[in-house]
Amino acid sequence: MSANQIGLEMPQKELNFKIGSEKNSFPVVVINDSNQFASFQIDIAAAGADTQAIDYEWFTVSPDVSVKIPPGDLVEFVVSIIETPIPGFTGIMNITVKAFSIELREENRAVMRIILEEGAGRSHLDLDAPFYKIQATPLENIEIPILIGNPSKQNTNVTLTCLGLPDSWLPKGNIQQFPLKPGAKFKTAFLCNPPFDHGTISQLYNFTIAVSHTNGSSSESQCTLEVLPKGSLEFLCSPKKQTIPSNRDWTSWWKFWQSSPAIFTLIADNASNLPQKIDFEIENVQTSDYSDFSFEISPNEASVEPFSKTELSLEINKSRSWFAKVQKLNLFVKANWQDPRVNTVDEIQAVEVVIKPVIPTILAVILMVLMLIFIWWLSWLNPNNPFPPHKGAVTSVQFDGTGTYGISSSNDRTMRKWAIDGFYLPWVNQDLGSIGEAQKAIRVARFRPVNNDFVAAGLENGEIQIWKSDNIGKSPLATFSNQADDRVFDLAYTLDSRTLFSGHGSGAVLRWDLQNLFTNPPTQPSQIKKFDFAVASIALVGQDDSTLAIAGRYNQLVLWNWVKDTVKVIPYPKVGGQDDYIQSISATDRKRNMLATGDNQGYIAIWDLKTCLQSDRPCEMLDGWENAHHGKPVRSVAFSEEGCYLASGGDDKEVKLWMLTGNGKRVSSFINGKTLDVKPSNINAVDIHLTNRDVLIMTGTGIGRVFGQQSDRLFNLGCDKNEN
Repeated sequence: MSANQIGLEMPQKELNFKIGSEKNSFPVVVINDSNQFASFQIDIAAAGADTQAIDYEWFTVSPDVSVKIPPGDLVEFVVSIIETPIPGFTGIMNITVKAFSIELREENRAVMRIILEEGAGRSHLDLDAPFYKIQATPLENIEIPILIGNPSKQNTNVTLTCLGLPDSWLPKGNIQQFPLKPGAKFKTAFLCNPPFDHGTISQLYNFTIAVSHTNGSSSESQCTLEVLPKGSLEFLCSPKKQTIPSNRDWTSWWKFWQSSPAIFTLIADNASNLPQKIDFEIENVQTSDYSDFSFEISPNEASVEPFSKTELSLEINKSRSWFAKVQKLNLFVKANWQDPRVNTVDEIQAVEVVIKPVIPTILAVILMVLMLIFIWWLSWLNPNNPFPPHKGAVTSVQFDGTGTYGISSSNDRTMRKWAIDGFYLPWVNQDLGSIGEAQKAIRVARFRPVNNDFVAAGLENGEIQIWKSDNIGKSPLATFSNQADDRVFDLAYTLDSRTLFSGHGSGAVLRWDLQNLFTNPPTQPSQIKKFDFAVASIALVGQDDSTLAIAGRYNQLVLWNWVKDTVKVIPYPKVGGQDDYIQSISATDRKRNMLATGDNQGYIAIWDLKTCLQSDRPCEMLDGWENAHHGKPVRSVAFSEEGCYLASGGDDKEVKLWMLTGNGKRVSSFINGKTLDVKPSNINAVDIHLTNRDVLIMTGTGIGRVFGQQSDRLFNLGCDKNEN
């Protein structure tokens, strides 16, 4: 083994001094016994001292690091002891002096004996705080016991602090101060009284007992307080008795055999400091058979915060007999609380449901009369009988320019003409008969803008047919197509009626030249534009009819300038997958820069296309809203002429009217729109027309019906102007 390259000499082997005095230094000589330049450092360790627990400097070394010295040279360090390494210790102690060098990667050690006499040095108090979990019940006094010991030989003033608990929990404060004599111990306690309120939840609370004194270092101890559960849980059911049907349920009198469920309000009252969850069980008192009635609790499982109440709804349904006596259901509703550590009150409630028959005996005569009326209503004597003229789903509807007539197309392969007055006057027959019948389902029908004397029809097999709108003739005037079985989903005329655009399921958009329609009908489209998504709806926008808005699958929305053959994509706010479609778009007749869109995720948006039609700037979305039809798909939207009203229909079976400002946003007082009608089937198509005083809506449903709705024009909202 090679000799140590670091020499260590201490001329003084013992040091006798008093803490706080100035005569507390001793020299240490380090010799470079290596063959290279090296720098050296000194470190001191005291026997019996906890180096991790010492939070103060108890010695100094000068210099901190020596300069590099040549082989054979030496450097002298001076070590000064300024505090005792063990708080409160006096007596004999050995300390180890370690010399080391980073360059040589070696060290050498020597032991120094020191005799510590009592002086003005640092002392450390003994703190004995609860190491166990303290438990407390709200509104009850408990003590947090503390024991403080002074191992030093000096008097000191102690400050004891409780940290981490709210001040309101400590009625006598969180700070205590007292003197402590040398070698003495002092027993004290903090009084804790947790309140019974929202801030005292039953759980564990960590807190700290900190001690400091005037004659030494501070210390602290971590403790835990557990607040125990307290309070009660109460369950109430109101009312105790309900009737099916309700005596006040006149909302569906015309469906007298049906009735709304019996609804009870369940109140879960958590008057405790425990968070709770609650669910319920229903028991039939008479029998264990649940097949003769059904129930639903909403929500089935509820969270009830401490010191709060939660209301739930219990709906009980039971079919009613046509001719029978009154039936009764006697039920027990049992509340199951998740945490039973507090008392429960009235956890079982008895309720009664009285079920009345559909037809009491005393109403038999009235029923007979109603049956006769009903038979008449179903007969051909009633022009408004419930058998719809269309035998398949309606696919499109449209007003003519004056609002006098309307047309509809259907999957039953027919187009029909309608007298608009017949929708609102019961003595006028609205159905004017069939315009024509094709060989395939008709997906869309559109009036020719000039004179409205012809109707263009787009068929399931990809054909486009032109028919006269006055019901004369049983065959189309012209038929043309580009590709067989490429379904036509929408048609759009230019304002001069010389050009017709068709949108197809393959993604193709075709332009047809109709200037010589009857002398030289087109055999091929004048222009073909192919898109990578199925086209569901098209609309001409802008003032010169040079741009076509196109929407469809994957929620794609683009502007095609067919004159320049350029395409601009409008970023749609709803990212779409293969099952997502923008089902319908509509542009205003007079403000051709405004566009409305509706998709099958239930989202409606209003766009201002002015900037993106006239420049490279993006299009502006003026307004957009979710759940336009209660989360169901929006199948059709239609703008009024000035863009002050927007009609929409969807799979929630509602026909809605949206009132807009002049800036294209929804009017705040009608932010959720106005429901004009609710039908028994999906609304597939809508169109809108304004009269002097009214907003007229024409709708087509999934079961072949065509309806009319009516609403007053609202001139006071700022957008719609009364021109009379």
